[in-house]
Amino acid sequence: MKVVADENIPFAAEAFGTLGGVTLVRGRAMTAKLLADADILLVRSVTKVDRDLLEGSHVRFVATATIGTDHIDTDYLDKRGIGFASAPGSNATSVAEYVTAALLVLAKRGGYRLQDKSIGVVGVGNVGSRVATRAEALGMKVLLNDPPLARKTHDEKYLPLTRLFEADFLTIHTPLAYGGPDPTYQIVNEEFVATMKPGSVLVNTARGQIAETRALKRALDSDQLSEVVLDVWENEPNPNTGLIERAAIATPHIAGYGLDGKVRGTEMIYTAACSFLGKAPLWEMADVLPTPRCPNLEIDADGRQNEDVFREVVLDVCDIEGDDARMRDILTLPEAKRPAFFDKLRKTYPVRREFHNTCITLKHAGDALVGKLRALGFRIDT
Repeated sequence: MKVVADENIPFAAEAFGTLGGVTLVRGRAMTAKLLADADILLVRSVTKVDRDLLEGSHVRFVATATIGTDHIDTDYLDKRGIGFASAPGSNATSVAEYVTAALLVLAKRGGYRLQDKSIGVVGVGNVGSRVATRAEALGMKVLLNDPPLARKTHDEKYLPLTRLFEADFLTIHTPLAYGGPDPTYQIVNEEFVATMKPGSVLVNTARGQIAETRALKRALDSDQLSEVVLDVWENEPNPNTGLIERAAIATPHIAGYGLDGKVRGTEMIYTAACSFLGKAPLWEMADVLPTPRCPNLEIDADGRQNEDVFREVVLDVCDIEGDDARMRDILTLPEAKRPAFFDKLRKTYPVRREFHNTCITLKHAGDALVGKLRALGFRIDT
């Protein structure tokens, strides 16, 4: 059995090597010729899987080690009888922790407290729900918008989008949808940002095509938006350099690149492949994850604001300012070299572990601080 896998799927060779021979390929280098004799195809978000890629091949199972599936023509797979799996929720915690770090960085730069701010969460699925939980732990007022969930549950906590335009921050966590009842393609356009609270902040870690580059640049130029945090971009891997320059935090589509989330995605699609083939899984992520860089932190909270404690522990684990600094090196390159550099940043991304891998020993901390740190995802030594 031949398995062709994106080289950026961690431990793909080790896991799927239990099923057959594994060929690792750059995600943007997948071709129909390469897949002609393949049985299993494993991709991430940069590979479009459709008729053009698979017609005439022997592929009988496709999996994407990502939450999103907009790059997969699932209708075509169904017509061909090709099995399919994705990894919903695999990196949701990593993305939520990225957003947490971004909020804390912006608050320090701006000299304000997050507990005095509100945030609107657009899309309250695997990622958005985790973002909401962490924003509440930071003391923020949280407003939720999710039309599919509103229709399904009739829960009044899911507000119309217009209500979220009152918030100081707006963070997007929707899938990319070009049609249907809830299209999100370029939903963040000039009309959208013009309706947001003047001077508010937009965060996009979902898909670059959800937000119009031109609309964001104009909103920043006019101060309608005070800041943007962008991990995803139109025209990846060659994002608009003018928007990178204007972004408060700019990163190369790595919000979900915490190692736990990536390996969890590998495990999910490996288990699905085994089930499809009727084989027992022989590999699991618990056997391969390394010791975290910050397994323990000691914090003295005496006389300190809770938010300052949050910032210290979060940024010790999630170096989002380092991610931003590395991204900005793309501005020094000629345009022809930027796509390869963008992809290299993703391929060589430093190991980042989820907060639960870090145990905090607290001194002079009240129950409220302990509870909030746990809600952020940390373990507490009691």
